[in-house]
Amino acid sequence: MDSIKIFAPATIANVSCGFDILGLCLDTVGDEMVIKKTKEKGITISKIVGQTLPLEAKKNVAGVAALALLEKIDSDFGFDIEIYKNIKPGSGIGSSAASAAGAVFGINALLGEPFITKELVSFAMEGEKLASGSAHADNVAPALLGGFTLVRSYEPSLEVIKINSPKELYATVIHPQIEIKTADSRSVLKQQVTLKLAVKQMGNLGGLISGLFTEDYNLISNSLHDEIVEPYRSILIPGFEEVKQKCIKAGALGSGISGSGPSIFALSKGEATAKKVAESMSNVYKNIGIDFDVHISKINQKGIKILS
Repeated sequence: MDSIKIFAPATIANVSCGFDILGLCLDTVGDEMVIKKTKEKGITISKIVGQTLPLEAKKNVAGVAALALLEKIDSDFGFDIEIYKNIKPGSGIGSSAASAAGAVFGINALLGEPFITKELVSFAMEGEKLASGSAHADNVAPALLGGFTLVRSYEPSLEVIKINSPKELYATVIHPQIEIKTADSRSVLKQQVTLKLAVKQMGNLGGLISGLFTEDYNLISNSLHDEIVEPYRSILIPGFEEVKQKCIKAGALGSGISGSGPSIFALSKGEATAKKVAESMSNVYKNIGIDFDVHISKINQKGIKILS
């Protein structure tokens, strides 16, 4: 292959109780990317459609991730990247992760797959580091692997585990048209938490993982609570508490902040409930007078998809 066209999906990170370690992959929203081999070594970004972002490789998350991969392998040729952005930067559904993960996935495919998919996560994390100042994997891992992913450890080595996704689980995400930069949303967080809160959060995380594996929707619902991050980040999102209340009333299992916000996600059992939740979310922002986008999606089990 001399070129590849891919779909790089949006993702929900943290999933309430899994700050920086848990994420899931969406199926109905994402970017498209075209990556081509070039005679000249290195990385070029020739086109970005949909958003105004840097074309210089070292200033673009896709370019930085791609360069990190090329540092680990000797290639006789280079790569050109075209990015067609459908995920808005600062939306909280993994815009930078989609670009970074898509770049390394596509290049790896054109190289004949010298790296297994899990090995690509660390390269994509370099793009996230450029975007937010932190090399976290909770967006890029599900984008690459699909489904739910758990980052068991970052140090001394990265270990990512794919988690079972119940077949009837749907995600609803609403993006109020305000921008919250990841770096800003991280700055409001406290660096220390009480033992009581830590224990409660660990219980929720363990319960959520168990609920996903056993497909116990009641356990999933009881575990979708964030005791540590949400209380501080939620103040940056207008209408957040009302959206959460309306989601539960509409039948959602639970809801929370998607990534660093401002998007809010809800998980539901079945598409019909997910649609009701979307309507309830939408009504909140219609009443407030803030424009929004809303997405309903099954959990994407495969992650990045090859289109051609």
